[in-house]
Order: sequence, then C-alpha cells, then structure tokens
Amino acid sequence: MSVTTLHHHHVRPALRSPGRVTAPASRVQLVAPDLRIVDSPVASVLRVACVEGPISRDSAARTTGLSIATVNRQVSALLGVGLLRERADLTASGAIGRPRVPFEVNHEPFSTIGIHIGAVVTGITVSDLRGRILGAVEIPTPGGSPEAALASVTRSAGAFAGRWHRRTPLWVGVAIGGRVDTANGTVDHPRLGWENGRVAGIIGGGLGLPISVSGHVEAMAASELLLAPRLSDTAAAQSSSGTSLYFYARETAGMALTIDGRVHTPASGPGSIAHLPTGSSALCGCGNRGCLEASVSDRAVVASAVDRKILAPQPRPSIAAVYQAAQGGSEAARELLVERARILGRTVALLRDMFNPDRVVLGGQAFTAYPAGIPHVGEAFTAHSTLARRDIRVTGFGDRVQEYAATVVSLSSLYSDPLASMRRAAA
Repeated sequence: MSVTTLHHHHVRPALRSPGRVTAPASRVQLVAPDLRIVDSPVASVLRVACVEGPISRDSAARTTGLSIATVNRQVSALLGVGLLRERADLTASGAIGRPRVPFEVNHEPFSTIGIHIGAVVTGITVSDLRGRILGAVEIPTPGGSPEAALASVTRSAGAFAGRWHRRTPLWVGVAIGGRVDTANGTVDHPRLGWENGRVAGIIGGGLGLPISVSGHVEAMAASELLLAPRLSDTAAAQSSSGTSLYFYARETAGMALTIDGRVHTPASGPGSIAHLPTGSSALCGCGNRGCLEASVSDRAVVASAVDRKILAPQPRPSIAAVYQAAQGGSEAARELLVERARILGRTVALLRDMFNPDRVVLGGQAFTAYPAGIPHVGEAFTAHSTLARRDIRVTGFGDRVQEYAATVVSLSSLYSDPLASMRRAAA
C-alpha cells in the first residue's frame, strides 16, 4: 500500500460540530487506493463480516478457509480497534463461551466521505463501513482554478458530512476523471482545465482526514468487485477470478479491466478511449471527426438535439430533456438516442474483441438513464463482436454508479489493511 505524507496548512471543518473550525498546520495522509480483494486473514475476516454478518466464528472460518484460532485472533484485533462488535443477543441458546458470540461490522459509530468530481456535476456521499450510502447530494462542479474549485468542493463536503454529527468520519475518497496520479493525489483534467490539481492536498487537508484518490472508471469497476455482492440484489456478484471489462459512458467515456480480483491500474495512470474512432460525423475538439466522446457524451447528444431542432437552444438544454422528448413520442429524439446506443454497442464489441474478457459490465447514464436504448446496444454488440457471446450486463447500481465509485475509494484502504488504516484515521 502506497502511503504519502503531504504538508498542508488547512482549515479543518469540525465534522462533529458544524460551524466550529480550527486551523492547525497538518500533514495530509494520502494512501493510494487498493482496488482489489485482499486475502490477508484480517481483511478476509472483515470482508466476511461485511458480506454475511452477523456471523459466528465457526461460519467465518468455513467461509474464509482460515482456522478457528486465526479467526479468533483477527476478530479480537478488529474488536480492539472498533471495526467489529459482538452480538451477544444473537448467541444460540445453550452456547457457552465468547467464541460462540456472533460478530458483525461496527458500522454505527463511523462513516466515510466519498466525492465524485464529474465534468458537470460533483456528487458527495456519506457511507457506513458496510458500503451503504447514508446520504448523497449533488452540486454543480465549480469552475475557475483547480485550487478554488477544490476548496469549494471541500466546504460542501464538510458541511454535508457534518449532518451525521454522531458518527466519526474515518476517511475521504475521491473518484475523478482525467489523468490521476494516485501516489501524489494530483489530477490533470482537460475537460475542467485542470493541470496538476492538488486534490489530496486540498480536500484531505481541508477535511483533516486520510484520503485516497482514484480514476473514476477504475473505482466503478472496484465497486462491482467489492460492493455489489452485498449491496444490490440485481447486481450479480462479480467473480474474483478471471477478467472483467467495465465500460462507462456519460459525459465522458472510459474503461477499466479487473483481473483475478484486482482492478488494473497502470502506474502512469489510466489510458483513454475518448478518441477511439466511431465512424460518426461528430467534430471533436482534437480536430478529428467521429471520436468516441464527441459522438456519445451527454454534451454531444444535447448539441445534436439542438442542431436537429429537437430542443430549442434556450433555455439551457439538458440530456434529461432529450430523454423526455424520446419518451414523449419524438421520433427524432428516439433516433438520436438509438444512434448513440449503436455506437456504444460497436465500441464495446471492439474492446471486447481486443481484450476477450470473461465478463462485460456497462455503467453510466448513457446506458441506465434511457433503458429503451439497451436492446440497440445489444444488437450492435452482437453484430460487431466476432467472439462467442459471454456475460454482458448493465450495472446493478443504475444511476448511482458515481456514488458507489466514490464510496469504494473511501473504503478501499479500510478493507485492504483495516488495522493500519484505523491507526491512520485515529491520528
């Protein structure tokens, strides 16, 4: 686990008492996100408590493959730092001795803060240690310099998290597009005009919490791996073996690979599929025509809707208005969205044939906000993929993929190295 200490003078919102602030000099604890299933004994016991708790030590041993003695040691250690609690009220009648007492995640005293910074909208979430979102809010992504924008996001996050004044926040996780340096917590984001944006220094320092920063599509892939098995009845649990391709499209487009229980995160940052050729006539900011984002992003679809007289240029048109027009019977709006669905299907087929993953997961509002387009995605995918069809599905997180992406970044260090992470949070 990569840990970096950043020196930062900050104003820390007193999250337990909103309105009071202190202004000490602080070292920001930046921990690179660990987007994988960790099989160490302590991580395995915490994970089984998250997924199946309340659970007995015997059952935990069978599920994890650990010995009873090892499970007992890990449970004791996790009880000691407050991550687990025992449920004496659930002890089987006639059972004798503490090892018979079931345990579960001690989720009520703690929270984590997740922030997804999008090109247009920024989402802020507060979650418990099981990954359940307690509350979420969206704000327009602030403009201006990265310093000013990040300071504004920090203030909003501190104010929102302060609503849960009975919970102690342990960590903040940020999921964001662009090129993310997870070791330094900085981001280059061309759409926002950011270069070397100090995400960790400003947000982690401002909130006074340990922080992890991740590319947002990698975080979405991690949410399928780490959160879907226990949070969504409709999201099939992703196998920890084999490979999965996660494809995302909304205002931006991206992909991530999961290989044997680990999200692949290149050392130089995630690659880009924004300029993959699609054959469309859309003009991209790079000067070429038919680039993927210029063809399928929400902004591109809205611009096409205005050009085709589906929407009026004023008041400011939105992608929601395009969906409403299609659902209200506009054939032109429906054709526009079908065009996007077919481009998406062809692109996913191209990537699927390149990487030949065992599974494909589609995420983002380009898929989930207009369900009528999904059959056209499937038809185009089938027509253009040369490989035998395997598992391809839309994420079970629906329109909340960005929220769960931010949540999993805020929890990844606690899940992978719980004892060390609690020591950092306590500091």
